[in-house]
Amino acid sequence: MSNTGKCPVMHGGMTSTSASNTDWWPNALNLDILHQHDTKTNPLGRDFVYRAELKALDIDALKKDLHALMTETQDWWPADWGHYGGLMIRMAWHAAGSYRIADGRGGGGTGNQRFAPLNSWPDNANLDKARRLLWPIKKKYGNKISWADLIILAGTIAYENMGLKTFGFAFGREDIWHPEKDVYWGAEKEWLAASDNRYADVSQPSTMENPLAAVQMGLIYVNPQGVNGQPDPLKTAAQVRETFARMAMDDEETVALTAGGHTVGKCHGNGNDKLLGPEPEAADITEQGLGWMNHTKRGVGRDTVTSGLEGAWTTHPTQWDNGYFEMLLNHDWALKKSPAGAWQWEPVTIKEEDKPVDVEDATIRYNPIMTDADMAMKMDPVYRQISERFYKDPAYFSEVFARAWFKLTHRDMGPKSRYIGPDVPKEDLIWQDPVPVGNSHYDVASVKAKIADSGLSIGDMVATAWDSARTFRGSDMRGGANGARIRLSPQKDWQGNEPERLQRVLSVLTPIATGSGISIADVIVLAGGLGIEKAAKAAGFDVTVPFMPGRGDATEAQTDQKSFEPLEPLADGYRNWLKKDYVVSAEELLLDRTQLMGLTAPEMTVLVGGLRVIGTNYGGTKHGVFTDKEGSLTNDFFVNLTDMKNMWKAAGNNLFEIRDRKTGDLRWTATRVDLVFGSNSVLRAYAELYAQDDSRDKFVHDFIAAWVKVMNADRFDIT
Repeated sequence: MSNTGKCPVMHGGMTSTSASNTDWWPNALNLDILHQHDTKTNPLGRDFVYRAELKALDIDALKKDLHALMTETQDWWPADWGHYGGLMIRMAWHAAGSYRIADGRGGGGTGNQRFAPLNSWPDNANLDKARRLLWPIKKKYGNKISWADLIILAGTIAYENMGLKTFGFAFGREDIWHPEKDVYWGAEKEWLAASDNRYADVSQPSTMENPLAAVQMGLIYVNPQGVNGQPDPLKTAAQVRETFARMAMDDEETVALTAGGHTVGKCHGNGNDKLLGPEPEAADITEQGLGWMNHTKRGVGRDTVTSGLEGAWTTHPTQWDNGYFEMLLNHDWALKKSPAGAWQWEPVTIKEEDKPVDVEDATIRYNPIMTDADMAMKMDPVYRQISERFYKDPAYFSEVFARAWFKLTHRDMGPKSRYIGPDVPKEDLIWQDPVPVGNSHYDVASVKAKIADSGLSIGDMVATAWDSARTFRGSDMRGGANGARIRLSPQKDWQGNEPERLQRVLSVLTPIATGSGISIADVIVLAGGLGIEKAAKAAGFDVTVPFMPGRGDATEAQTDQKSFEPLEPLADGYRNWLKKDYVVSAEELLLDRTQLMGLTAPEMTVLVGGLRVIGTNYGGTKHGVFTDKEGSLTNDFFVNLTDMKNMWKAAGNNLFEIRDRKTGDLRWTATRVDLVFGSNSVLRAYAELYAQDDSRDKFVHDFIAAWVKVMNADRFDIT
């Protein structure tokens, strides 16, 4: 046969037409979330340190360039009223606004808006143009400014340029270089599918599926036209309240953000959305990363279609003022349809001079508009009261908004110690989870000796340190052992922390901390390390677990109890515990916890195996304790898991028996989290490595390295 015309590579091998392992075996445990953002995707190399690059950034020059950008309108995407402020604010808002407190994922801290799915969400239509407008500035300053920082800074500078006194700004957000695989945005397969799919009862917003915050797939917050696109301000108010609460915003912050966001800029719906081309990820190669292009008609300026709603909220949409409340509260509003066919509210009567002018021709004026969410600020009794207070006190409104904007755009950055730059506010804010600086100059050996003489078991010491540290979330840099909030509400009462056992251990460790003049946070971690050293010695290894002193103890006043509630673990595969049975499997819950803690699949494997044999299981259960030398840091978990003298059989819900293949005698019991290390092909490869006769030493040292990583995950002062 002739080879003419044959494809030179495997057909479909580099596109989605090639079936993946997940396509073939959809129920197999997918470890991809632990492998994302591999160093191979990062073109900057292992030696690149963004925080070091920031030191060379000319911040004043950057700000000057951003201020200039706001009024440098471009023919290919002209600025409304000659000012890009509204567009830049929406870009920053939608980057930061994807954050949700349930799992800390989303937010603007990684520059993820550049990638799918966010770059192609319906609610992010035309934000690709905002980022492209920023490209000359990014090109100029290069690696000294990340996209993540630049996007948020552009929105902040836009507000300043239009007259708002902002609360501050911090640099320090590092870019990712690949789409995120760990963020669950919902199960829907259709953009803007009916929100009923996310709720047990759509009339009860609190029944929205966790960890979601947005009401529909492809939205940042709520549908601007109303619940499922049907206007009803009171129903919308209920969804707004739940959505903003899931972002850790109270009612006052919610009203301030809604009003402040709509004080400037406009909605775009003056055209036929059917004429728009596909979103960026589906657009033709000739679009070069841009989406929603209109090649049939003009499609820019006054003819732009984005949300489908059309109009500005205020008389002067490029000025920071109190016009939003003046317009909202001083007019009666009626439902209308935009030129694109979207529901919006327009004033029944309004003076001609109070109407905003056309974005291209100042001699033409149009009605202002309100979305259903805006009308909620007037119709909901609580929101109405706050709105009226802001209307009467513009200075107070500006202050509350500036603080709320700072919170919105910095919430996912973690503690204040991670903030960089001259505009970092000096004030410590409770949502930053402040922790006092601890004592780092003391005799660690003498403290260890006191702990060793305390009578605490290896399991108690290790389990308590683990429980204190496992709350860390790399998604928003919250939680962790620093601060010792495990001794405070609400953490001290969490079921997963075994409150009675925890109090018994703390009653022993606290006097040691007090008598030594150091933090209980340090003592908890030091005790955990000592327990591991004892377990390793029992296995024949004389090792020292690295320890870095200097943790502080947070107080009740420094702890926002309500915002810490979502950090409560509902499962911990590392300690073989489930609060209850979930639709999600135990091993998937283990993966989620592992990814949030910033661990890799090999680190997860070695930690589970080590914690089992040390004896840290929740409630002292023996599930997965595949050893007759409990308390010794051996590789027995892996040796016995992979031993073909055994057979495995189900014995109940999430319970399995391991029996002798010849005699049938029961040897051990296990859960799904134990057996997945033998059933999943990738995890089994790791398990077999650690089961090898020549891996005993490697197992101990790898376990200690992974342990120290968990204990120090929140030590931003040393990383």
